[in-house]
Amino acid sequence: MAEQYDVVVIGAGPGGYTAAMKAAQFGLKTVVIEKERLGGTCVNKGCIPTKSLLYATNLFHMMQNCDEFGVSAESIAFDFKKMQHYKRESVRRYRKGIQEKFQASGPELVHGKATLRRDRTVEVELNEGGREYYQGKAVIIATGAKPVRSEIPGIDLPGVWDSDRLLSAENWNFDRLLIMGGGVISVEMATIFNNLCSRVTIVEKQDHLMAPMDDVMAEHLERELREQGIDVYCGATVTEIREEGNSLCCRITPEDGGGAFEVHGCQVLTAIGRRPELSGLCGQDVTLEMKNGKIQVSQDFETSIPGVYAIGDVSAKIQLAHVAAAQATYVVERIAGRPHSVKLEVVPSGMFVSLPIVPSCIYTNPEIATVGITEATAKKNGLKVRCGHFSMRDNGQSIISGEKHGFIRLVFEAYSNGIIGAQLMCPRATDMIGEIATAIANGLTAEQMSFAMRAQPTYNEGIGAAIEDAMSHEPR
Repeated sequence: MAEQYDVVVIGAGPGGYTAAMKAAQFGLKTVVIEKERLGGTCVNKGCIPTKSLLYATNLFHMMQNCDEFGVSAESIAFDFKKMQHYKRESVRRYRKGIQEKFQASGPELVHGKATLRRDRTVEVELNEGGREYYQGKAVIIATGAKPVRSEIPGIDLPGVWDSDRLLSAENWNFDRLLIMGGGVISVEMATIFNNLCSRVTIVEKQDHLMAPMDDVMAEHLERELREQGIDVYCGATVTEIREEGNSLCCRITPEDGGGAFEVHGCQVLTAIGRRPELSGLCGQDVTLEMKNGKIQVSQDFETSIPGVYAIGDVSAKIQLAHVAAAQATYVVERIAGRPHSVKLEVVPSGMFVSLPIVPSCIYTNPEIATVGITEATAKKNGLKVRCGHFSMRDNGQSIISGEKHGFIRLVFEAYSNGIIGAQLMCPRATDMIGEIATAIANGLTAEQMSFAMRAQPTYNEGIGAAIEDAMSHEPR
């Protein structure tokens, strides 16, 4: 006999634990099933460990260039094992905070492998042995995603890593690293290892990195990476990996049929994407409608089975932790009959164009952050725009810090002067993008955004300068 619950959550990543805590806070009897650790991929294998290593390696990179600030440092070196220890401690502290909030909010946590059965019943193969059954008035699937595996010759050789394994490597053996793929994981890993003086090569099948990122942003990113010493090959694929002594040799074949070439003496990271983690999710008596390898959901995130929802990487177009958390809040509020406190997009009055208000962030050097729509997308939708541009080489804080690369670009609808998009490539872009997302969500105009003073000297001054630049141009 299945135990009865108001909400059964499968998966305890950002989407799952947010849903469970929110449901419990609303007084709903809630259980969350997780086969591994609370926090999911983001906390344990993705966002938090990656950003920890980025911070540590950025410090090393800065120390190597400290002479221009009048600071002398001798025998600068890094200890990769200590960096990994710092990363693990960061993860542990972050996970502890989640655990404390989770315990305080009151949902149950069951460790095991969940299988969805008919009538919103979830069968759980417990980690400690045995089986239990939980039936929910609502079930929320939040099982996340896993790395896509390539099938090229040599992919199983020692020295070929996926991002999960690479983040847990203890010994330094990465004098040369070749990365297959040009997405977020790829460029962030490239930044980490380039900071540690590895010779890094990125090979991307698409015409530019970070597809479907705006072409202009992608071009700027590729130029910045190359200036930092990273080799970038777009429109090409790795077609073979073979052993060469204690390292590997990769054969790279251009998509246009040009001559193939080889990169010798490397370790290899496969980062060609992530796909929903759905293995063993559905029992024989359950079928979920799928689309492009993901669970198909309605605008309210309900699957083809009434009362069963799917959030985060298993269904979302954008695989981001804060997207999963926002969707979790939306779904639980719907289940509880509460008014919605979050929005994922807005449609400004008179525009009839949906504006995403979920920021996308990439922790390269300089950082990249975007929200809303680009000028090109606006024009495709028949909108006239004013665009404002500010180069960070003229920003006081950038000059002080020596981080003079990058820009801020804002897009306004021409007649209302309402903000509809932003593309930032500059220091602290991932922090500043929240201001723009808030402005879009609340339909602010350029004039309204200008009311607030921005302190000097700050990177944030660049937003004010970009607003002023936009208002000086005629609509286009």
